Amino acid sequence: FLCVCLPQVTAKTAFLFILPQYNVSVPAADGELVHYHYGLKDLVTILFYIFIAIILHAVVQEYALDKINRRLHLSKVKHSKFNESGQLVAFHLTSVLWCLYVVVTEGYVSNPRSLWESYPHVYLPFQVKFFYLCQLAYWLHALPELYFQKVRKEEIPRQLQYIALYLVHVAGAYLLNLTRLGLILLLLQYLAEFFFHMARLVYFTDENNEKLFNVWAVVFVVTRLFTLTLYILVIGFGLPRVENQALDPERGNFFSFLFNNVLFRMSVLLLVCLFQASVMWRFIHFQLRRWREYWNEQSARKRAAAAASGAKQQAKPLKRDSGYHENGVVKAENGTSPRTKKLKSP
Repeated sequence: FLCVCLPQVTAKTAFLFILPQYNVSVPAADGELVHYHYGLKDLVTILFYIFIAIILHAVVQEYALDKINRRLHLSKVKHSKFNESGQLVAFHLTSVLWCLYVVVTEGYVSNPRSLWESYPHVYLPFQVKFFYLCQLAYWLHALPELYFQKVRKEEIPRQLQYIALYLVHVAGAYLLNLTRLGLILLLLQYLAEFFFHMARLVYFTDENNEKLFNVWAVVFVVTRLFTLTLYILVIGFGLPRVENQALDPERGNFFSFLFNNVLFRMSVLLLVCLFQASVMWRFIHFQLRRWREYWNEQSARKRAAAAASGAKQQAKPLKRDSGYHENGVVKAENGTSPRTKKLKSP
């Protein structure tokens, strides 16, 4: 009896940790599709993948970043920033490829109307739900990593703010049934972040190489424009046209009825525009500071070169002895030796 029942109980418990829960059969034209919605059991799955993320974090650190750091001999400050950017490059590259695959296969790119049509999007395909669970697990694992990586106290507030913003975005899109819009926004954000941290890695290896920062600047501006356009399209035009405008928390419809109110809709768009404007202002300030430092460095090099050339011109030439040298002996101009001959004694 134990041999039969114990493996079944163990398998059910394992599935609770490994696979997404709350599957529902949804009727479709080709038959029935299995979709998922969220619940408290998701916390168990997220906990399991937090440990997986910690293990993967340690593997990347041990077998990639530490080996590179030994060759570069970076300072403590640059060492910490190099590790941070190295981990985020690996995560953002994986997330961009994964998110791009999801939005293409689910048809969110080819059909932009699907971002708000049939809202609320309570029932999720397997890959969409699994993506969100892994995203939540990664950003939650970043909290204990602050202790494991021995991050400096001065850096902790910035890191906490960074982690909190991503957690609010991912959890908000997941719980408010805006997963489709959240996927597109994450794709744009992760793409810009990937180029930024890749540029930092290249800069730490060669401080004279800042070409990738220029690439990141272009990608950042383009992604900000697309992000703002998506907000205006979905909030300003999409959600107000949803058929079900009544407040219905049981069905996951939390706030679409609010977007029928023009004042509320314009207030939300104004807040979004102000936030994007603040992000662009910080970006412009960063670029101006970087260019100012670059030109100051160039002018300092020019002054140093001018001072060196001036010093060479002011140096006096050495006086040469009269006559010329022949076989290491100084000869007079008329060919006679400058040394006086000794008289022979009588």
